[in-house]
Amino acid sequence: MAEVPAAGRRFRETALGQHLGQLLRDQLGLLGLVLVLLVVLSALFAGWIAPYDPLKIYAGPRLAPPSWEHWFGTDHLGRDILSRVIAGGQVALQVAAATIAAALTLGIALGLLAGYGPEWLDNLLLLLFDAVRSFPVIIFALAVVTLLGPSLYTVILVVTISSVPIYARIVRTQTQAMKHNEFILAERAMGAGPLRILGVHILPNVVGPLLILASMDVPLVIAVEAGLSFLGMGVRPPTPSWGTILNDGYNYIRNSPWPVIAGGIPIVVVTLGFTFLGEALRDIFDPKLRKDL
Repeated sequence: MAEVPAAGRRFRETALGQHLGQLLRDQLGLLGLVLVLLVVLSALFAGWIAPYDPLKIYAGPRLAPPSWEHWFGTDHLGRDILSRVIAGGQVALQVAAATIAAALTLGIALGLLAGYGPEWLDNLLLLLFDAVRSFPVIIFALAVVTLLGPSLYTVILVVTISSVPIYARIVRTQTQAMKHNEFILAERAMGAGPLRILGVHILPNVVGPLLILASMDVPLVIAVEAGLSFLGMGVRPPTPSWGTILNDGYNYIRNSPWPVIAGGIPIVVVTLGFTFLGEALRDIFDPKLRKDL
């Protein structure tokens, strides 16, 4: 049996190596990682992978079934559906990355202020969170689209504003639970300011679980973007989006079901991939929820 190199042994002994080994031993987690990598890599290299131009209208058969030339068939304008699905992954991941990053940043900042600040600020921010969450996402999107018009940036803005209160409430609760701990009181007694306490002691303890939650929210964000695009309030044609592909296919579903099937498959794959991966990461990083205990 071949001896493992010293560098490999050192990597396995690190925390990252141990966590990666646990993830690879989890079958559902490994499946989720493979699906996530499949979606991410196909979106990053869509320009090389897509067999046809996703925006070009061809003179060939329209609403054609799957074939060797067009694996997912063609839409009502003769465009290759597989190419549009691959290109639509770029839009989905762009919205997910921008939305999650902005919502996490604002949610963490507001949650820390609400949890560690004075009571009047906490009450004011809670009122703001409740006011934002009281609006259904679609109704709120209709109002914003009426003011700004439908676009990719409008979708990002709507989903970000709707997601901030969720992360902020979680950070607020954890901050309030930690700010009376003995090590926090000891830091305050030694003269540490609020910025040092929040940045050095509280933030590292709340951001880890929040990142796992954010990874599991990625399919929700993508589904919201697809739903808004399906309703005509998101990405505008001819930009390929999974929602617009579903909308185009729904209008011609009696003639051909393939556009609807092709537009729904990536949403299912993304949902399963990020859900399995998020649950595996939760089991790895949260000792209370590990399956092997």
